[in-house]
Amino acid sequence: MRITFDDLRVFVAVCQAGNLSAVARDLACSQPAVSQHVKRLEQATGVRLLERGPDGVTPTSEGLVLYAAARDGIVGVDQALRQLGEMARGQVGCVRITTGATTIRNFMSEAVVDFRQRHPHARLDFRTIISSRRCFESLAEGVVDLAWVTIADSIPGIEQRPVVELPWVLAIRDDDPLADRSSITPADLTEIRHIQLPDNAVSRIHLDTALNRLGIQLAPESGVADWNTAVLLAELGAGHAIVPCLPYDSAAAANRPIRFQPLPFLPPLTVGWAARRWETLSPLAGSFADMVEERCRNR
Repeated sequence: MRITFDDLRVFVAVCQAGNLSAVARDLACSQPAVSQHVKRLEQATGVRLLERGPDGVTPTSEGLVLYAAARDGIVGVDQALRQLGEMARGQVGCVRITTGATTIRNFMSEAVVDFRQRHPHARLDFRTIISSRRCFESLAEGVVDLAWVTIADSIPGIEQRPVVELPWVLAIRDDDPLADRSSITPADLTEIRHIQLPDNAVSRIHLDTALNRLGIQLAPESGVADWNTAVLLAELGAGHAIVPCLPYDSAAAANRPIRFQPLPFLPPLTVGWAARRWETLSPLAGSFADMVEERCRNR
């Protein structure tokens, strides 16, 4: 029995949704039609691909093998069709980028200007996503071409390229007793009121790992979604924030009651680009990635 592209596309959708009815609604077809696509794949491969349960369906171990391969293939074809469509319509192209909330200002502003001058008819489509994990998922799903992330451990189907290492600093209000210290020691951190990032943030995991190796356990004072908010709360005296060394509105810093104390005993945080495959990036996406990297390394 011949496997069709639609069979694979429906199977990938089922694995992602975990529910046949939901996929049927999204595709505006019947649930038996969705089941038929999966059945054809199971007959062609000779293995069971889905486990059916009261709460929906999950891929079997064999199904996971097919899902990973089919997802990557479909994403690649969809990206190629998008680029061909742009060429057919006479459009120069678009680069889709996902970033964290602080990325464009701190890492990309100069490169955006350079890119616009070099490619005046091309389009940059920025999609703000706070979590690096969600950025990786957007890449795997083919929603974006590039992601600026905290570099993580190896992720199947994703290639990462480190660009810059960021030292850690302690953000504190200038009337805090730690503000006048000539240096901060690991022991000093045990007494701070910690403003922390979400548990699933990759940068939070890096920081917690480094602190644990020093035997430091921090009691959280409050939680925030991004580094800029953590710095703002520290400035307001709501706690102390351990953040990567970034400008944080440096033009106005002289008039703000905030200090940034270096923490050289913590290993720096590495950030950079991630893509599905560098060799398949469009020339425009590769050009923008290179511009950002060059600007960061020239600082």
